[in-house]
Formats: sequence, structure tokens, C-alpha cells
Amino acid sequence: MFSGLSSFIYYPAISPIAADIHTSVQLVNLTITSYLVIAGIAPSIVGDLADRTGRRPLYIATFAIYFAANIGLALQKSYAALFVLRMVQSAGSSGTITLAYGVIADIAPPAERGSTSTAPSLGPVLGGVIAQKLGWRWIFWLLAVLSGSQLLAMILFFPETAKNVVGNGSISPRGIHRTVRDCSRSRTTSAATDESPPPPKRSNYWPNPLACLSIVRHKRSALTMLVGGIFYTVFGCLAASLSTICIKLYDLDYLEAGLVYLPAGVGGILAAYST
Repeated sequence: MFSGLSSFIYYPAISPIAADIHTSVQLVNLTITSYLVIAGIAPSIVGDLADRTGRRPLYIATFAIYFAANIGLALQKSYAALFVLRMVQSAGSSGTITLAYGVIADIAPPAERGSTSTAPSLGPVLGGVIAQKLGWRWIFWLLAVLSGSQLLAMILFFPETAKNVVGNGSISPRGIHRTVRDCSRSRTTSAATDESPPPPKRSNYWPNPLACLSIVRHKRSALTMLVGGIFYTVFGCLAASLSTICIKLYDLDYLEAGLVYLPAGVGGILAAYST
């Protein structure tokens, strides 16, 4: 949710951001490129670490990075800060994608898994409304509030699901893998009566982001990735430039520029539910 929302909510605000920080639309568009580059790298690192160390610590870390980046983006006043913080924002938000898939794989069989996203349709509309009524900085303040709330909920309630940490639920989590509820339970349960086996010891590990490229050796997977990559490249180019072009050619305001994305988003949602 957060990775797609952070990307699409940004598009209607490209023109006002460029005007406010006294730079060109072309340079602001480079922050979209940097965002997507990091979004392609970070999941392979975060996912590899999560498989080794558990989901919960990485979820807390990525949301903390994302939360801090949104605050920085709301306060920054220069292009250099915008460029760097968009990459930091991407590192935090895109990491949650692979973590979500990992959690789903931990708790649900393949037949019960599925996904859809409303970000392509609702994100630009929301961004257009905020940019028009409150100013573009409130886009990042909204993301900061949402991510901060999610971070707090993760710290308090999100349980560890990685099987190498908690097994099938028979191993009691320890340290940062414990939720507040787990900590309260441990106070009422004597250590002497805790018969759960200790978690397996994990050696120091450095993630390898290139390990996932082994899937390219499988022809069907490589073909699927190629087609999907071409589709997303075309879609991303259109989405990134659509609001700016419509504002320039048709003299739309930021809200109307956000509404331009609505038909494609609704079509994507309908396609996801009907196939």
C-alpha cells in the first residue's frame, strides 16, 4: 500500500513542487526515477534479511525509515534534499512490499493468497485534493501520520511470523520479536515454567541483493518479468508525465489533474477482481 501510494500521490504535486523550490519540472521528474531505482533494489535486500532475521524487526525498521523520510520531505526546501529524501522514502516503503509477501507466505497457503491495489486510482486523486486545498507539503504530512500510526501498531501488536524464529508457533519470540502482549504474558509466566524450545541461533549474515536474479535463468519466469517490466515502464512514463502535461495543455488545477488518473485506476481494480 505505502509504496504505491507514495508514488502515485506524488504525481499531481510535481508542478507545484517545482514552482515552490524554484527548479524545473524535469529535475523533479528525476526524483521519480530515483524513487523507482531504489524501489527495485531495496526489496531484494530487505526480503533476504527478513528471511534470516524475522519479519517484525525489518517491518519496524522500514516503517521507521519511511516515517522519518516523510517528515523530512514535508519540511525540506531544496531540490537536493527532495532528491535524497525521496530515495530514503522509497527504501522504507518498498521494503514493506516484500515483507508483506513474506508474512502472507508464512500464514496462508498459495490457494488463499491474492493482492490488489487502489493506489493507482485513489493516490493521484488524494494528492490532487491535498495539493489544491492544503498545499503539496501536506501530502507528506499525511503519509507521515499514516506511517507513524502503522509503525506504532506494528510495535504494539504485530507478531513475528517467520518460521525460522517462531517455528509453527511453538517457539516463544524473544527480544524485539516480542509484541507488547508477549511482554505482558512473560511477566505473568515464570521463566521456570516456560518450556518452549529456544529459537535457533543465527550467525551474522550480509544480504546479497543479486541472489534473486537466479530466477532469470528460468525461461518462463524471465519472459513473464520481461513483459511485466515493459508494461510497467510504459505505464510509469505515462503516469509520471500525465498530470504535468494536462496542467500545461488544458489549464487544469491540481485536483482536476489528479482526477485524470481515476479511469485507469478503476479499470485496473476491476481487472484484478475479474481475473
